[in-house]
Amino acid sequence: MTAYILRRILYLVPTFFGATFLAFLIIQMAPGDYLTQLELDPKVTPETIARLRNQFGLDRPFHEQYLLWMHNLLHLNLGYSFAYQAPVLEIVWPRVLNSMVLVVPSTILLFLIAVPVGVYGALRQYSLGDRVVSFLAYLGLAIPNFFLALILMYLVLQVYFRTGVMVFPVSGMTSSGFEQFSFWQKVVDVAWHAVLPILVLTTSDIAGFSRVMRGQMLEVLTQDYIRTARAKGLAERVVVYKHALRNAVIPFVANIGGILPTLISGAGLVEVVMAWPGITPLLLDAISQQDLYVVAGFLTMGLVLLMIGNLLSDLLLAWVDPRIRYE
Repeated sequence: MTAYILRRILYLVPTFFGATFLAFLIIQMAPGDYLTQLELDPKVTPETIARLRNQFGLDRPFHEQYLLWMHNLLHLNLGYSFAYQAPVLEIVWPRVLNSMVLVVPSTILLFLIAVPVGVYGALRQYSLGDRVVSFLAYLGLAIPNFFLALILMYLVLQVYFRTGVMVFPVSGMTSSGFEQFSFWQKVVDVAWHAVLPILVLTTSDIAGFSRVMRGQMLEVLTQDYIRTARAKGLAERVVVYKHALRNAVIPFVANIGGILPTLISGAGLVEVVMAWPGITPLLLDAISQQDLYVVAGFLTMGLVLLMIGNLLSDLLLAWVDPRIRYE
């Protein structure tokens, strides 16, 4: 196992350099750069533009820009944001933490709810409960995240207009006067604002995850070793949760590597619709403004977490499935 881990870590080195080079190349292929927009401002002189290009290294060839960026990256410096006039890490990291306020609870709720629901649907196939869960799952799959967020915002506002009570905030992450709150008041306020976004994210994810879990359980329950376990007189609980469920979750363990980059990738358009100051609005702004190092820094962080996650997935597979052996 030790030799396998060392070999995998060694393979990650060319993967990292190849992926970062490709990402940097794609970003550079976009016409113009951040300073191109400043050239349209009559208040900015050509001399100032030339000085800024030289300062940020934008007047150098592509390969020199990549090597300079990689040199800084290996020293844990993600670069400097043109738009925010600050180091990229200082800009991105607070937004990552804001996104994790939504993504971490929704991911935990996803597994806590979707796995039991999927197992229930497989054990009670075509029952009334299974049909109701299936209907709700298909409904959840059919409604996009951002549209579900708009529906919930509309319902909350209708309650507010009729009763004067704001059940949950419909936008933002904090209330006015947040800076004057005590620590626990801040925690409660952020949690109160996060309820609707977390509900939207969890609902949509559960819909797909539970259906896949149900299908996996149905397939495993028809295997010969399950019939053999029942024939030996094992309790149904042991057959289902020790033998069937352990094998049914193998595909999910294989894909668990995608969870780590998800933690920093934000909640997508839900953050935009509900004005949550997460990573998605920042990334969209950086792309529209061609803030090169913000985009490249975010992609690099996601790449590193993805590689680490895939390594952890392989190790967890060996633990879950004893048939897998690494040499």
